[in-house]
Amino acid sequence: MLIKTNHDGFCHPLSSEITPQRVYAGRRDLIKLMAGGVAGAALTAWALRAAHAQSASAMVRPGKLAALPSVKSSLAGAMTMEKLTDYKDASSYNNFYEFGTDKSDPVRNAPSLKTRPWSVEIEGLVKKPARYALEDLLKLSAQEERIYRLRCVEGWSMVIPWVGYSLSELIRRVEPLGSAKYVEFVTLADPKTMPFVGSRVLDWPYVEGLRMDEAMHPLTLLSFGMYGEVLPNQSGAPVRLVVPWKYGFKSGKSLVKIRFTDKQPDTAWNKAAASEYGFFSNVNPNVDHPRWSQASERRIGEDGLFARKRKTLMFNGYEAQVGQLYAGMDLKKFF
Repeated sequence: MLIKTNHDGFCHPLSSEITPQRVYAGRRDLIKLMAGGVAGAALTAWALRAAHAQSASAMVRPGKLAALPSVKSSLAGAMTMEKLTDYKDASSYNNFYEFGTDKSDPVRNAPSLKTRPWSVEIEGLVKKPARYALEDLLKLSAQEERIYRLRCVEGWSMVIPWVGYSLSELIRRVEPLGSAKYVEFVTLADPKTMPFVGSRVLDWPYVEGLRMDEAMHPLTLLSFGMYGEVLPNQSGAPVRLVVPWKYGFKSGKSLVKIRFTDKQPDTAWNKAAASEYGFFSNVNPNVDHPRWSQASERRIGEDGLFARKRKTLMFNGYEAQVGQLYAGMDLKKFF
């Protein structure tokens, strides 16, 4: 069902990944108390991660998810041929602060999320504002399977076969006005089904945003599934964004509103810590996070204590496809 409206206006990282400094520092203090010395602290942190993943793995698939029909992507040269991250790793160690700040919290708490019925409201500077039922969003374009890297801050990455279609398909249908320069994405904020909404970690609802040319880029995916199945709740069901050349927190989950605006949106992590999480948040090995280097990374599933790191690629390896979007920009200033 498509309901027209009349108004104008719509990884598997370490525990410190995308975490406010006060929370991050507290966890590090705990590790220091538990293990003496740098080597001991590192071993303890690795053991804690392994224990979290093991305890969560049994809860990933309480029942087999429905298959989601898709075809191989037609985007030439855009997808990686790298080994896929195991489903259990990608779906059991997540960032979804509405369900908790630890990486094992979402898989444990997200079953409370109700994904039917679901709709996404399109509003703002568009000729055709509307409220799309999920069923109508699914029908807008053929679903493609795209194997994208997703890069997390603090040196972790994964390779996931996402199912969806280019966000540009939806954008063209709603016909943005010439004054629309940005697209804002709003995540559901329901304290009844999301137990951490209302906590002081972030300003709710969770908001992310893209420049219009970024949103229109064919790599930017409106995703409904992964690994050939519908999205599990903890991974952003029933519909999320995937922007593969940016850090993972830019890919908003469980979307309920898409707003077109002439002003740069105030995004959740930029508001929480502007010096650490810039609006663009492009993967750039030459720009360190204030508290750690981003020059190297470990792939999920290859993250043993002594696993070798790999060099971080500019724009997460998508420089040939998206580099022209930022021609002439100071990428250290606009990080």
